[in-house]
Amino acid sequence: MSEKLIRIGTIYLPVTDINRSAKWYVRHLGAKLNYQDDDKAILDLANQSIFLVKSGEGESANFTDHRGNERFSVTFEVDGLVELEALHGDFISLGMEVGAIEDRGHAGRNFVFYDPDGNAFDVWSELSPSFRHLAHKE
Repeated sequence: MSEKLIRIGTIYLPVTDINRSAKWYVRHLGAKLNYQDDDKAILDLANQSIFLVKSGEGESANFTDHRGNERFSVTFEVDGLVELEALHGDFISLGMEVGAIEDRGHAGRNFVFYDPDGNAFDVWSELSPSFRHLAHKE
């Protein structure tokens, strides 16, 4: 079977305050704000369209696995351990909620960070092969 789905076009994230969250994503993650109204903000971030959608208190994109561990639904990639460590330090200096750099028993290292609504995101020090090719062309 040939690949029918080419890429993920949009990720939807629940947030309680559209304005606060849009500003946070722009300031802390370097997102580009494309559109905003009372119900949503549309961002470009990490080669991805992100919709911040107004939701009720306590909503998040996180879930609990079968062992009771809270999990994230999105992993961002950086190009190597040096980049991961630098980004980790940058996030800490911005006052973001950031976990420790972890060795999870597979290639590379990871850390988790959170947005103001508690949405968890992972960062991995390994680029996917198609992006590694692009990153090293420049």
